[in-house]
Amino acid sequence: MPDFSTTTKVAEIARRNGRLAEGERFVPEETPVAFSYAGSTHAVMMATPADLEDFAVGFSLTEGIITDPGEIETIEVLAEDKGIDVQIRLADAQNDALTARRRHMAGPVGCGLCGIESIEQAVRVTPSVRASSLTLSEDAVVEAVRLLNGQQPLHMVTRAVHGAGFYVPGDGLIAVREDVGRHNALDKLVGAARRAGHAGSAGAVVVTSRVSVEMVQKTAIIGSPFIIAISAPTALAIRTAEEAGMTLIALVRGEEFEIFTGAERIVSGTQRRIGNG
Repeated sequence: MPDFSTTTKVAEIARRNGRLAEGERFVPEETPVAFSYAGSTHAVMMATPADLEDFAVGFSLTEGIITDPGEIETIEVLAEDKGIDVQIRLADAQNDALTARRRHMAGPVGCGLCGIESIEQAVRVTPSVRASSLTLSEDAVVEAVRLLNGQQPLHMVTRAVHGAGFYVPGDGLIAVREDVGRHNALDKLVGAARRAGHAGSAGAVVVTSRVSVEMVQKTAIIGSPFIIAISAPTALAIRTAEEAGMTLIALVRGEEFEIFTGAERIVSGTQRRIGNG
């Protein structure tokens, strides 16, 4: 796979201690990344050019193109003049299903979501994770975010990218991925975790961004019953998490956090359940 730069050093003028001075800083690269199946482009994302095979697998899973990484036969990353083309070859059955799906697309995407041709698909049914018996202690929630904050090398350099991690009780963060786009970071994480053989139901998704409905949907698709965020959720994200039986925790700041749905999965230090569940 080609080696792409993820940062660039640029000149700047910064105000420090009441004075303007010339200086330099690193900023993240943002590159068009096309996902092509059987030679036909399906979607183009603006993304950080790193962990592209993870990105391809995660995107294919969360968009419902595949249900298992084994359904992808090959992934080839090609450098183009103005971006990157990720060529994905699917097993015959999945490729036939994707071809049929494309035939039913009425025209150009109009609602801003990849591969979506109608409002009904944008508010698609989110898989239920209500049956999950996974619980987290209050301390584990705090630890998950603390660990994520310390495992984002690109953010440490640029202060301009999102992070997503997968936290497994007893094991800590088993994978972390970063990207200029929060959805991209989550897709990369999904791909990394699944390629390593980790089931989504075994842990919690932890993100540095706000929680939108798509973040909840992607988390549910991989079977995780937890999404934990540093920022706040949207109202639709909360309603979607509630319907899916997911535990949504946000605004984690040090030892403090807010639980919006699924409080019964959070246990105290004595492992006593809270809430009405």
